[in-house]
Amino acid sequence: MNEYRQITEAFQENFRNYGELGASVSVWKEGREIVSLHSGFAAADKTRPWTEHSLVPVYSATKGAASATLLLALHQQGASPQMSMGELWPEFPLPYASIAQMMSHQCGLAAFSRTASVFDHEDCVRALEETVPAWQPPEHGYHPHTYGVMLDELMLRLTGERLWRYWEECIRKPLNLDFYIGLPESEWNRVATLYPGKMDMSNMGTPFYLEYMNKGTPVNRAFNTLIGLNSVRQMNTPEAWVYGVPAFGGVASARGMAQFYQACLGLDELRVFPSDVRGWMRNVVIDGPDLTLKTPTAFSCGFMHDPADPATGRKLRHLFGSGGFGHAGAGGSHAFADPAHGLSFGYAMNRMDLNVLPGVKTRNLISAVMKEVAGECS
Repeated sequence: MNEYRQITEAFQENFRNYGELGASVSVWKEGREIVSLHSGFAAADKTRPWTEHSLVPVYSATKGAASATLLLALHQQGASPQMSMGELWPEFPLPYASIAQMMSHQCGLAAFSRTASVFDHEDCVRALEETVPAWQPPEHGYHPHTYGVMLDELMLRLTGERLWRYWEECIRKPLNLDFYIGLPESEWNRVATLYPGKMDMSNMGTPFYLEYMNKGTPVNRAFNTLIGLNSVRQMNTPEAWVYGVPAFGGVASARGMAQFYQACLGLDELRVFPSDVRGWMRNVVIDGPDLTLKTPTAFSCGFMHDPADPATGRKLRHLFGSGGFGHAGAGGSHAFADPAHGLSFGYAMNRMDLNVLPGVKTRNLISAVMKEVAGECS
């Protein structure tokens, strides 16, 4: 399975040169796992080895799974993302916006007007309903935390269930995924300890970090008005793992994430996601300047895509394969599907980078995969 030398070399280089502590990479192609790499330690004391079964909080890499859950629920209810938010949620601050516009971060609600606890869903909903949108479609800006509140509330109004429960019963269990939104106590012993990224001074002069480091700015508030899980230390607690926060509370292995994205390509035996749902994942809704991340981004319904240069049409980044989709997580965890090659990729680690988008460790792995695996198909 591990005859892919370029991928293996990139994985090993992360340990030699980039401070990797524990990590896994999983690559699937057309329904089977073709690369499985794991090495290092689950904690800094080096008493627990990192294995292929190690789990770790994957931050916003959760968003792909959570978005797929809402899309599947919409389909099963005979609805679509073109439905207006107000049809399900009349009190939503932008009721005429479509669900697709909300899921592509166009509703200007990246920060609440006041703080609210991530562990009090009802108060989060009230805080959101009290917030005046900072922008309206077609402008967009990533909603790092509040996005989960919107998904959860729509799920409740659609199905009467919180999103984590629907994910568990309709997607995770049928596919037997090592990807949890709401981790049972029986799996706690598999969770690796996360460690924060070191300050990279080369990033500090970027428009994103200049605003992020300035308290009270819109970017800073987008990451700090939803409180309760605002530090890496807090993410290393069972409370964080169990609650099932849709925006950033997932706990997964690299294999679990990559296997999920095989299902997003329709390459799972159960065909969990109908073709309409897979189309909603693939089809870009918005592409252009991101008011939160301060760099171009592109989104379908809840999934990141590589943005295009408006002048040439060429992709500005290559984080999701060849025209693929997925989602990055803070610190480096990353997963995507590449429909052109039937590929999916998952990377999970516990020594975080400090980057707004995937850093050098993640990018080097993606590059090796695209050269060595996708190149076979071209």
